[in-house]
Amino acid sequence: MWHLKDIFPEVIQSVACPDYLVLAYMNDGLIRLVDAKPLIEQGGVFDMLKDEVFFKERLTVLNGTVAWDVSGRYDPTTCIDLDPFFVANMPIVREEDYLTFS
Repeated sequence: MWHLKDIFPEVIQSVACPDYLVLAYMNDGLIRLVDAKPLIEQGGVFDMLKDEVFFKERLTVLNGTVAWDVSGRYDPTTCIDLDPFFVANMPIVREEDYLTFS
C-alpha cells in the first residue's frame, strides 16, 4: 500500500532559527534545514524576509510547505511559500543541533 507521504513531500511544522535558518519538519519524519539567506539575496518577493521580525513572526506552514504569512490572515493565496520539493532536498538535520530546550 502506498501513502501520499511516499510521493509528495509535505511540511507539517516550521520553526525559525537564528541567521535566517528554518527547521522544516516533513511528513516523512525527517527534519530539513532551509537556509533562507540565498533566497533573500535574490531579492524580489523575498525582500520582505530581510526584516528579521517578519521572518520569525510570520513563518508558518501554508500550502503544505514553509511559508510566510504576508497578509496576517493565513491566506494561502497571499503568502510567500517555498516549493515542497525544494524543501525536501535541503540537508537533513537534528533539531537538538539548532534548538535549545530548557
